[in-house]
Amino acid sequence: MHILYEQADTLSGKVIGAAIEVHRVMGPGLIESVYEKCLQRELELRGLKVAKQMSVTVEYKGLVFEDNLRCDLLVEDCLLVELKAVETLHPVNKAQLLSYMRLLDVPIGLLINWHVTMLKQGVHRLYLPGANQPL
Repeated sequence: MHILYEQADTLSGKVIGAAIEVHRVMGPGLIESVYEKCLQRELELRGLKVAKQMSVTVEYKGLVFEDNLRCDLLVEDCLLVELKAVETLHPVNKAQLLSYMRLLDVPIGLLINWHVTMLKQGVHRLYLPGANQPL
């Protein structure tokens, strides 16, 4: 099991609750950056440490560099949150989140699409392969 799995698992429920509150107050139909700022604020009000739009370090066959890959929110250094405000999510959206999770070695990620009537319809929880399996 990934060393951060249990912490990320517990946090995911808190983040989903915070996202539901943002969606309840703001409603659907806004742009992604508005929801990102509101969710960051809601998480901070709940006492959580949040990094926003941080650079992602890439390693490829001994080459290590930072690039403009920007993950939306990293909560408590163990839960990645990728936000969308689109009519339809595509498989590449989940693939992108999984790629960021691998690069950052984060066991759980949430893909949240704000463009829904009820937010629970727009929340997708992803795991790094094997992250929730015993060693």
